Amino acid sequence: MDTAWIQVFVLTLSECVAPSGKTVCQEQETQYVFFDRRDCEAALQAFIESKANDETVIVNPDRSRCLPSARQREVFATLEEANQQLADLEGWGVLPPGQEHDQAGGEAADSSRMAYLDRLQSLPECDAQRSVTPCKVGQIIVEGPPEQREIPVWRKQDPKQDH
Repeated sequence: MDTAWIQVFVLTLSECVAPSGKTVCQEQETQYVFFDRRDCEAALQAFIESKANDETVIVNPDRSRCLPSARQREVFATLEEANQQLADLEGWGVLPPGQEHDQAGGEAADSSRMAYLDRLQSLPECDAQRSVTPCKVGQIIVEGPPEQREIPVWRKQDPKQDH
């Protein structure tokens, strides 16, 4: 086993997030690493689109970007060497191409997905004024803690209204 420098793409997402019950947001940056520029750009676009309608998050598009970088990683000369070196890792295994899950796992995943979609259809949309959980936002189910069934909603303030 050797080490090598490999090219990766670092997605930096710069956003301002309002904590629960607050009207002022706190700036934060999160980084994600991708091996492919296309995947990085697709994830950035998905993040920006998903957060565009969220009143508690403002994404800074000028500081959110995918940039190439290098990381030092372990590399293996062959698949056999990788299997030998990583055999003691929990869950390690090489799946043949095109067989991401076996027949039983595939049926269980399909069953789970169908149950999720059925539940999603039965839930009301989360209301901007007063949301009671569980509810849905697009394809996402919003669950609240068992003891708290209301979600505090934060809204962007229009600076013109402050005067």
